[in-house]
Amino acid sequence: MVSARLLVLSLFSASLVGSQPTESSQQVSSPPAHPAGEPSLSIDNLSFPWSRLRLPKYIIPLHYHLLLHPNLTSLSFTGSVQIQIDVQNNTNWVVLHSKGLQISKATILDQNLAHLSEQVLPVLHNPSHEQIGIFSPRVLSSGQKYFLYIEFGAELAEGFYGFYKSTYRTSTGETRTLASTHFEPTSARMAFPCFDEPSFKANFSVRIRRRPEYISLSNMPVIKTVEVSGDLLEDQFAPSVQMSTYLVAFVICDFKSVTGTTSSGVQVSIYAAPEKWQQTHYALEVAVKMLDFYEEFFNIRYPLPKQDLIAIPDFQSGAMENWGLTTYRETSLLYDPLTSSVSDKLWVTMVIGHELAHQWFGNLVTMEWWNDIWLNEGFARYMEYISVEATYPDLKVEEYLLHTCFAAVGHDSLNSSRPISSPAENPTQIKEMFDTVSYDKGACVLHMLRHFLTDEVFQRGIVRYLRKYSYKNAHNQDLWDSLANTCSEEDFISGKHCYSSSQASKNAYLFAGEHLNLTAMMNTWTLQKGIPLVTVTRKGARFVSFVNSDMTGYYMVHYEDGGWDVMTKLLRENHTALSYKDRTHLIHNAFQLVTAGHLPLNKALDLIGYLLLETHTVPLLQGLGYLEAFYHLVEKRDESVLTHNLGAYILRFFRAVIDQQTWSDSGTVSERRLRTEVLSLACHLDDPPCVKRARQHFSDWLQSNGTLNLPTDVAETVYSVGAQDDHGWPSLLHTYKISLSEAQKHKILYALTSSKDTSKLEGLLELGLEGKVIRSQDLSTLILMVARNPKGHYLAWDFVKKNWDTLVQKFQLGSFCIRNIIIGTTSQFSSPEELTEVQSFFESIKEQASQLRATQIALDNVLKNVRWVQRNLETLRKWLNEQMQ
Repeated sequence: MVSARLLVLSLFSASLVGSQPTESSQQVSSPPAHPAGEPSLSIDNLSFPWSRLRLPKYIIPLHYHLLLHPNLTSLSFTGSVQIQIDVQNNTNWVVLHSKGLQISKATILDQNLAHLSEQVLPVLHNPSHEQIGIFSPRVLSSGQKYFLYIEFGAELAEGFYGFYKSTYRTSTGETRTLASTHFEPTSARMAFPCFDEPSFKANFSVRIRRRPEYISLSNMPVIKTVEVSGDLLEDQFAPSVQMSTYLVAFVICDFKSVTGTTSSGVQVSIYAAPEKWQQTHYALEVAVKMLDFYEEFFNIRYPLPKQDLIAIPDFQSGAMENWGLTTYRETSLLYDPLTSSVSDKLWVTMVIGHELAHQWFGNLVTMEWWNDIWLNEGFARYMEYISVEATYPDLKVEEYLLHTCFAAVGHDSLNSSRPISSPAENPTQIKEMFDTVSYDKGACVLHMLRHFLTDEVFQRGIVRYLRKYSYKNAHNQDLWDSLANTCSEEDFISGKHCYSSSQASKNAYLFAGEHLNLTAMMNTWTLQKGIPLVTVTRKGARFVSFVNSDMTGYYMVHYEDGGWDVMTKLLRENHTALSYKDRTHLIHNAFQLVTAGHLPLNKALDLIGYLLLETHTVPLLQGLGYLEAFYHLVEKRDESVLTHNLGAYILRFFRAVIDQQTWSDSGTVSERRLRTEVLSLACHLDDPPCVKRARQHFSDWLQSNGTLNLPTDVAETVYSVGAQDDHGWPSLLHTYKISLSEAQKHKILYALTSSKDTSKLEGLLELGLEGKVIRSQDLSTLILMVARNPKGHYLAWDFVKKNWDTLVQKFQLGSFCIRNIIIGTTSQFSSPEELTEVQSFFESIKEQASQLRATQIALDNVLKNVRWVQRNLETLRKWLNEQMQ
């Protein structure tokens, strides 16, 4: 799964032995009826038999036969599931997951499909653990297999989890409904009773009933469609490979698709709402290329006959890797050349790369439990860079990896950070594991490990890992063993390829003449939190070397004994002596050390003075980004003179870069990215030439009645300047309502939230809460966009406080959206009074706040800002006065 982007990019013809249905997994569409007038077993003397959050391990699901009949008119669904189970301890109880489902019938059958009891079986509920217990008066015997049959029904869920409804509007204003699923991490239980933990892998045979005007999709292809009645069809899907419940998926919709085939014969289809069909072609090209790349890189064929990618109109995260049916937010899959920028194109490419990497990392081999979700997400995030660099080198994706690691460092430097592998038990804790640590730090630690081991050793190791644990579950240790060539005694082959467990402690990696224990080494990176700080001192007149070349290592470097002065001098005299990655890393290190109190601010500001000579986009944007961050911080304080002076300095310092920009879509990806960022900031700082040019473009766009296509790289800037006008703002809102391009709508929404009219900002927030004009999926983004506006800073925070319960109900505690709302709306607070205010609110929602790591992160961020201001504001004021003289 990939989290949704907010404001910036911060994504077998071989035999399936062991993954096919067992011979006893025959399907029963409806079990034999009980005798008429049968008595019901009393539940009065029964208490729920299980007290733990995790299910008992002595009942193993083998095969699910699932029938679902969603009604898109009544917005409800009914269904039945027959689960073949393997009983490993004598027991009278079957305990499994169910959430919000009305259970109408439950029965247990033996291998011959005979009822174990002539009485209706009692079903007990434990809602706090989202579990049901089914009592069998006859003991289920160890070593035997049985069939558990349950009938159920529910409303299609509101929100973004489970089996939920989604809608879209056609260009004629008609609202159409679809039903889709999102189960990761713990919501399959909202769609059907199941053993909803990642280690309970099973086969799934799905049947879906639908009206003829719809299609249905699931993980596997349809093998047969039968007519149930005149206006009701039933699609029967091929049995799946063994997989975890969170990867099951189904969609019922009226979408259109475009289809291609990989070199190995996998059918790839991209689905979208009919009027957005033209925006699916780029995704098809990417998906086919990516699957071909991954099959070669992992040296394992993609194990399913097809891969569908579908754009869901209502979708909380960025995308989800359901096996064979990956689901996406529209902005993560659809690409419109007329309105999508080069950054939008890169985002789509990376997200597809991320989800298709999951088909191996996560789907084929799955972490044993959610504490190791980084084995899924860290790998998929890292594979984004490897795959896009290999398939689309012109997108220059390697320039973004640094920023992924910088984001991880920023988070990891807080006291509220956590180890990569951390305990998580309840659904809220599990949802919070999908964070910067799992994704970004996980990717950067893997990047470091790859460079330590070499590309070849790293790749061979992960292929070993994927082959050995295919259709199984794995732990951290299993990955280290695979990378270190170790294996169990029974797997022992030869010392050349695989070490026996007795040899594991003296594996092949030599460093400084000593053998290293890879497990012991990697545990220090995955089982403890924080970012290491390496301090470099001088010997004699010079430094021994530069440290952490190209930032392949996940640690910070501090140059003592006047070392930063030496670096500043080197950059001013001969900055190309260092790679662009090293220059970018030095800038990042310097300002991080300022925040940590290890370096005076003026030293870091002096360091980026060399940027007047810089020609590479990445270090330029890194330096500009810190100045911009300081500007946004001080503009939200009562510091008008300082705000003006900093803005004037930025414009003067980057004057040449600003003037070099063209208002077009020409140039390389790097040049286009620089154009977008530089012109956006220049116009935000009211640079007269920038504002004038943007106004002219906006005027031309208005006069064309929307038929003129603005250059995509500057469209957001043009819209933002136009939104300041009383005529421009409502025109933009109208375009937002009718646009069929989610990329364009994102740019317009950003512009609408830049208004200085607080009544307009309040109106937007209410529209977001209502969820019609501005979809609920975009509400968290909207809140953050309003919060970054100085005029909307407190407005957004007050909105969150006022509507907290509604927001939690919409998005669920622990979700991406709730985390982004909490952290994002408070991220620019920088006074002790604001810190007290945030603490006070969190105290008022103590029961919920105590369950969230995000609240502590938010408090740490505000405290960090308070300290930064106390340490550095006067230094910044003094430094700027010196520069402006």
